This record gives sequence, structure tokens and C-alpha cells, in this order.
Amino acid sequence: AAICTREMLQKKAVLVDGVILNGPIMDSKAGQQFVEEACKMIVEEVIRKADDVTEKVCEWQAPEALKQILDLEMRDTGESHPKLLQLCQDVIRYSVKTSHPRFFNQLYAGTDYYSLAARFLTEALNPSVYTYEVSPVFLLVEEAVIKKMIEFIGWEEGDGIFNPGGSVSNMYAMNLARYKSFPEVKEKGLSGLPRLTLFASEESHYSMKKAASFLGIGTENVYFIRTDDRGKMIPEELEKEVQRARKEGSTPFLVCATAGTTVLGAFDPLEEIADICDKHGLWLHVDASWGGSALVSRKHCRLLRGIHRADSVAWNPHKMLLAGIQCCALLVKGNPGLLKQCYSAEAAYLFQQDKFYDVSYDTGDKSIQCSRRPDAFKFWLMWKALGTSGLEERVNRALALARYLVEEIKKREGFQLLLEPEYANVCFWYIPPSLRDMQDGPEFRQKLHQVAPTVKERMMKKGSMMLGYQPHQGQVNFFRQVVISPHVSREDMDFLLDEIELLAKDL
Repeated sequence: AAICTREMLQKKAVLVDGVILNGPIMDSKAGQQFVEEACKMIVEEVIRKADDVTEKVCEWQAPEALKQILDLEMRDTGESHPKLLQLCQDVIRYSVKTSHPRFFNQLYAGTDYYSLAARFLTEALNPSVYTYEVSPVFLLVEEAVIKKMIEFIGWEEGDGIFNPGGSVSNMYAMNLARYKSFPEVKEKGLSGLPRLTLFASEESHYSMKKAASFLGIGTENVYFIRTDDRGKMIPEELEKEVQRARKEGSTPFLVCATAGTTVLGAFDPLEEIADICDKHGLWLHVDASWGGSALVSRKHCRLLRGIHRADSVAWNPHKMLLAGIQCCALLVKGNPGLLKQCYSAEAAYLFQQDKFYDVSYDTGDKSIQCSRRPDAFKFWLMWKALGTSGLEERVNRALALARYLVEEIKKREGFQLLLEPEYANVCFWYIPPSLRDMQDGPEFRQKLHQVAPTVKERMMKKGSMMLGYQPHQGQVNFFRQVVISPHVSREDMDFLLDEIELLAKDL
């Protein structure tokens, strides 16, 4: 009788504001079944097909057509699970396959299975990395990864934090450099500061302009330094510009050098730039978002000679090392308290000082974010799986494949290198047969300028590969091929050149 009464009480609806509060609102079994079926689809349609060159890189649809295919409308009533699974299938079908061996379009590509498994795990656990009490494992993992990355830079001590993108890392560094010079800016703001100026090469990432705008420094106060014909900052030009800024009455505070520029893959001469920074008392930030991964290669780390002299470094393992987007660290030399001093707001509801454990592990107050993803974990699990030697092999193979492609370009009629690359960016023109007898001049250049966009359109509509192109520093459109993925082989390099010849033969 007691059991019956208890069951009756449990079944009695508890209403508050017309809402029944008994039991969960979700159908857990149906939800779990949906997740299982969706995961099975991901494994079959994305992961198993990732390195299959017979699959298309993309199934091109124009925006208006794709809107109709996808049924993007959100309705008052929910859709059935079969309909939702069909939507998932459509999303996979019409998305670009960035893991495909012939996706060469960006500075990221390919799949690392360990970092992918780590992402599945963190998505399921849904942590936020700000306090030890809610994210004990991931805080310790981030600390271990940052410590190891700092070793590769060559610092004895330092600090760091993972951010949503290299652009944000560069913004952190700019703000940190300003705070170091003018700590009062944190409380008093910009009103009491002199006109501040910073310096970056004309080949630097556009995030330097964005950061200057966002932080109230102003884009006019970014002095862009001339580069040589290889895209490297010219130290003598930097010296001149620092002196010019001083004569104009401004206060220089930061130099941003680039290790691996976006288009040409150039590495600025860090030792010479560091000498100038020492002489003028300037913070040296190195944007090594793209090139930083060469540090794990004993053969190629010489590209970053002098990086140990930097005050801060941006490094994105999601690029060359395949840690999965996004995985971007800002690393800071020396004073381990500087990040926290600059960014802390000491929220009493999150960073209580009377907790029952060591609160120095509550590292979230050194971030400009509150909620923060455990991005270090995917890099950590991959590093554990491959070891440093496995990461090194990735870098060495990518650069060896780039070298192979360069030699093939030199052998083939109609292909012309922009310059000899020192990293994984291979920049070249393809001159179709109809243009080969033309003299260099405005008409030739105008026609050559149209070749890359036309070939790009054809390759995407065919789905055979994806390759980037751009005009640059007065040069007409050229292709930029980037080798990253370990799924890429010599055969893919040959295919790339064959396919361009095939797609451009009638131009």
C-alpha cells in the first residue's frame, strides 16, 4: 500500500505557471538513438571518405540553389528524426571536404584522427576552461601543453593561453605590450596616453590592422615596413620608421614580426629585428601562427632563428600540425603574472579566493573570454599519440612535398614560379598555350590575370580540387598551393599540375 501511495504521489502533476515539472522534459532514449545514428553517418560519410581521392572536394551549388536544397526554415514544430538525419546528410554532401587530399585552399587541411577523437570527447563533455572546479583535467592539460611549447621557443619561463584564432592572439599581444608600457591604461583608458605607434611588415596578417582598430590605437598608427623581394621585413627600413615615428611626436611601443607570411610563407629576420627592439625598448611580438610549427622540426627550426628573443609569440597548431580548428596559443615570455595583471577582473562569483583547493589553478582570469573551449586538449592527445617525432615528420614531409612540387613546376612548360619558397607556400602562374608567344606587357598581364579565377571556377564546379589564388604587391593573379596534410602524396602534386593544364587548355 505504501509503494502504491508513493507511485501515486510521484504521478501527481506539479504545476507552476501552467508548466508540469514532474520528470525530465527530454526523451533521452530517442535523443541517444539520434546521436548514435548521426555519429555513424559522420564516420561513414566524412571520416572513412576523408582520404579517398575519387570523392569530390566539393559539390558546388550557387547560394540561392543551396538555400532551396537545405530547407533552412525554422518552424514552430520540430522535425522528425529521419528528416533531421537527411539534413545532416545534406550538410555533409554540400560542405567543402577540407580533409580531402586535394584541398589546398587554406593554411589548414587534412584530418588527424586523434585530435578529432579529442574534439568529439570535449564536445560531449562540454567543458569551459576557467576554473579548476569545473574543468580540472583540461586546465592541467593546457598548462602542460603551454609549458612544452615554451620549451620549443627556447624560453626558460613563460605563460600562455589558447584563444579562438591567431587574430585574437595578435590582439592579446598588442594589448599586453601596451599594458606593459602604460599599466594605467587598464583603469584610466586611452585619454591619458600619448599617440602610440606600432610596426609590422607590409606582408603581415590583416589582423594587425583589426587589432589596432579594436583596441583604440587606430589603423593610421600602424607603420607598415617595406619587405624585400622574398617578402621579409627589411630591418633597416624598420629602424628608419621607428625614428620617423619618434620625430613625428608619437610613442613607439611594439614591433610585430611574422614567421610564415600568409601568401608567400616568408620568415622575417628575427635576430636583426630583436636588436632594433632592444635598442629602442620595444615589445617584440612574433606572429608565428603559420610558421611556428617548424619549431618541432630539427631540420627546419632554423627558419625561426632568434624567436627566443621575442616577448610574445602566436602559434597555431591547427595549421601545419592538424590539431583541428581552432587551436591557437599566445605564449608570453618571462613574467608568468603579466597576462593575469593585464586581463583580470576578479569576478567574485567565479574566482572566489576562499575555495577548498589551490586557486592558482583557476586560470580563467587571464583570459578576455569567460567561457573558453578546451582547445589545448586536441593538441595534447595528438602529441601523446604521435610523439614529438611524429609531429616533426609531418613538418618535414610537407616541406619535402612542397620542394617536389617546385621541381616539377620548373620542368613543365607554361608553369612559372613567383619565387623559390622557403616554407610550404608554393606560388606560381600557369600560362596557357595561347599566351606563351605574347610579349610581356599590359595586354599579356590582363589576360594572365584572368587565368587563375577561371581555372578556380572550373575546378570547384568539377569538384576535383581546391586551390587558392590572389593578386599580390602589383603581381597579377597567381596560384598559391599550400602543402599540409599527411594524406597528400606525390601523386596529388602531379595531379594538381595535370589538372590545371587540363582545365586551362582552351584559355
